[in-house]
Amino acid sequence: MSICTRLTRINNHDKTKSINSNFITMLPLLTAQQIRDADAYTIANEPITSVDLMERAARAFTCCFVKYYPDKKQPIAIYCGTGNNGGDGLAIAQLLHGLDYKYLSVKIARFSDKASDDFNVNLKLLKHTGITITTLKSGENIIEDSPIVIDALLGNGLNKPLSGDYQKLVEYLNSRHKTVIAVDVTTGFFTEGEINPDAVVLKAKLVITFQQPKINFLLPESAPAMDAFEFVDIGIDKGFVGSLNSPYQLVEEKDIKQLLKPRHHFSNKGTYGHALIVAGQDKTMGAALLCAAASAYAGAGLTTACVPESGLTALNSYLPEIMANIRKGNKLPEIEWDQFSAIGIGPGLGKDKHALDLLKQILTNYHKPIVIDADALNLLASNKPLWKKIPESSILTPHMKEFDRLFGEHANWWQRLQTCIKKAKELKLYIVLKNDYTITATPVGKLYFNPTSNAAMATGGMGDVLTGIITSLLAQKYSSEEACIIGTYIHGKAGDELALPGLMNVVLPGKLAAHLPVTMAGLMR
Repeated sequence: MSICTRLTRINNHDKTKSINSNFITMLPLLTAQQIRDADAYTIANEPITSVDLMERAARAFTCCFVKYYPDKKQPIAIYCGTGNNGGDGLAIAQLLHGLDYKYLSVKIARFSDKASDDFNVNLKLLKHTGITITTLKSGENIIEDSPIVIDALLGNGLNKPLSGDYQKLVEYLNSRHKTVIAVDVTTGFFTEGEINPDAVVLKAKLVITFQQPKINFLLPESAPAMDAFEFVDIGIDKGFVGSLNSPYQLVEEKDIKQLLKPRHHFSNKGTYGHALIVAGQDKTMGAALLCAAASAYAGAGLTTACVPESGLTALNSYLPEIMANIRKGNKLPEIEWDQFSAIGIGPGLGKDKHALDLLKQILTNYHKPIVIDADALNLLASNKPLWKKIPESSILTPHMKEFDRLFGEHANWWQRLQTCIKKAKELKLYIVLKNDYTITATPVGKLYFNPTSNAAMATGGMGDVLTGIITSLLAQKYSSEEACIIGTYIHGKAGDELALPGLMNVVLPGKLAAHLPVTMAGLMR
């Protein structure tokens, strides 16, 4: 049997849409205790022995590892603790040996007398392979010459920073600048909760983690600990995982394919709604143009931009398909509110009295969900009484600094996650917290992490495009939740498609907006 035969990639997970509730269940992300509970349930109910589940995990890891490191003559050192993560490492060593990797060595960190039963089982099996096994004891110095290190020292569930012998070992390996591939979790990294920026963590080139990403992998504080991660399915019972009702969810492409609505015969522009974009000042018309263009490209039947009179020529030149509602001086425009299916406000709007009056006018007269971004968020932050006027199920789209202006300073991203959950429930709003893995918080207490986007998209104007997309989807009668989840996904995926290796090092927002119809057609194909 091939080593990869039993490995089912993560995109085969079942997805269920809750019909009678306001949220969508995607790939749950679990805490360390929930992971242990899911392992135990799978062992008891599949049924499978714990050592066989460990073997399955080792096979999944190894299948992924050999894809990235196929050179069988490259020396590899496998560092193992004496718990179950170390047992995984011992099983991986056996599998690599069976695949004719020539220069393997195993280093066992015996810094205490404790060892798990499954570790001991795999240690007995490993001794029959002839692989060199070295025991590392407390206080001993080591020398590591292998260019590749597989880290199976501690794994998931660490609840205090490294100290003593483990800290010294990790500091030594970091000083040697090895290519580290971690089993499930790199040593010293907290998988959930607040991350101490001064904690000692083994820096991994790649983490091959089991079943689903760990929650903290998706937060910026993970960057010093790992360059990349990949998650592999080890057959944990999905029904039980779903029953744990984790607030943390990861969006996958198959979910978006099921949510997107293809266009049908006999539809017309009225079928796809009318979006109003309230944005721009004399010197910030670019934000308004990008936002309105994104609305049109994302599929709104009609898009109107409410812009200053000085921006009309630019609007007509940039995209003549967009209609105009003109703001003259400080005079507020006359708006027929009922004609609009959705409103987005904020990009380039400014924070002066005129901008504040515009925001007040919209919050007073429009009672459907609206998308609030950029300067409109800053106006909210400094005018707290306006919060009471925001229509239920509206969408806030802050980046980190805007989020902290709205809700107070936060010391780390874990704190922001908890505030997201609290404030979305309390205010009955959706919060799209922009990040490498943009997070959508819902009024029922769910956090959806978006996996698309890339560093080539780190250019001014990308947030304006996202606001236009989400507003467009609202106009097309997607729910607020669907508009956030689909919007962030297609925004990032369009950027990913443009930034494929060798195509673009920088993706400009205007190019991304124009590419949206291609991205959406590909997902609906």
